[in-house]
Amino acid sequence: MAFLQPLIFAIVTLTVFFLAFKKYRVIYANINLGKDEKIAGDSGTRFKNMMLLAFGQKKMFRNLTPAILHGFIYVAFLFTQIELIEIFIDGFTGIHRFFWYVLPLGGFYTALISFIEILSVLAFVGTIAFLARRNLLKVPRFHMDEMTGWPKLDGNLILFFELILLVGIFSMNTADMALADGKYGFAISGMLYPLIDGLGDTTLHIIERFGWWIHILMVFGFILYLPASKHLHIMLAFPNAYYGPLDGGANKGEIANMPRITEEIKLMMDPSAPMPEEDPNAEPERFGAKDVTDLSWKSLLDAYSCTECGRCSSACPANQTGKLLSPRKIMMDTRDRLEEKGAGLREHGADHDDGKSLFDYISTEELRACTTCNACVEECPVSINPVNIIMELRRYMILEESNSTEEWNLMFNNVETNGAVWKMPASDRTSWINELEAEAEAEDA
Repeated sequence: MAFLQPLIFAIVTLTVFFLAFKKYRVIYANINLGKDEKIAGDSGTRFKNMMLLAFGQKKMFRNLTPAILHGFIYVAFLFTQIELIEIFIDGFTGIHRFFWYVLPLGGFYTALISFIEILSVLAFVGTIAFLARRNLLKVPRFHMDEMTGWPKLDGNLILFFELILLVGIFSMNTADMALADGKYGFAISGMLYPLIDGLGDTTLHIIERFGWWIHILMVFGFILYLPASKHLHIMLAFPNAYYGPLDGGANKGEIANMPRITEEIKLMMDPSAPMPEEDPNAEPERFGAKDVTDLSWKSLLDAYSCTECGRCSSACPANQTGKLLSPRKIMMDTRDRLEEKGAGLREHGADHDDGKSLFDYISTEELRACTTCNACVEECPVSINPVNIIMELRRYMILEESNSTEEWNLMFNNVETNGAVWKMPASDRTSWINELEAEAEAEDA
């Protein structure tokens, strides 16, 4: 019967990784539905940004309390992977506590597992605190209009999963301590094992295997759950931060020009410039974005990387003054539409048109409310830029559908005729100086 556990474990592991591969391949394919975007810059600087923002969680510490609580869970998650290595070795070979018996690390092993247990207790504190913040304290950014249904359930589910995982860790370690008469010397389970020390060896083995399987099954479940959850940011935060802006904020708020428009303006300014060659059979270029496939792959990666933390919406002046706009909702809607679009293309083929667009998810009122102040970009802990998506949709509205407000049209006309947003010729722009000088002379007289 010794071969039974490795066999079952191998079957379960291979099944999980096969299903996970299919799920993550779909996400990769969906992101690649976006338009190409060339992202230049020094790879060393990008790696540094990634380590600071994604690994070091630099922006989280602007708000210290949730940063510390999140840090408890995050650091525990990282170090628990060490014990997970032992579980995989045990699962495939049947060798239990490999780093104690086969690769004897002695006191270092005891210190390491004890440290993991202490981190796990802190993760328990953080998990309970986050559940309280969401469900008892009702922090406002977790209870905006878009945070109902699945988003609300998703935010709570992962915390309950964390609690179950902790039960598995301590059940396994505590039973192991009792079976070994405490020789491992683990810190927390060393205090717990006297509670079950009187149980028979068979019962203790059952408890240990229960904890072992709970631990690994929760890990496998988490791997399969991530693609449907906001917690996919655990993986995608790293590439998203890597491909994020490098200017350190020097050019924050800069909106990229549309190459076609820039080209036309250059031709207007220099009529002698050579006309670019164009393919007469090519489809007319679309200005802005109507659907997710008109956005860049980086914007689609942004949508999948969204943590739904709501810091962007809490900082948004439009949202905070009662406007309909919520930058978090923009990212969630983009992701939802991308999932829908990708599923349709996979089922019906590359030419499938479901008759829908991103405008079926995001309203004109939301898009017009954005002031492009970039507060959302500044606040996002993983370098997401909702403004890029908003601007592409607004460009489509205005340039393709002539859908803009009377005030905007007046401004556009002024820019076109006067070269400025004001309704006055360039020669009159300094008239106010002469008027002030005249008033000053009159007062002096």
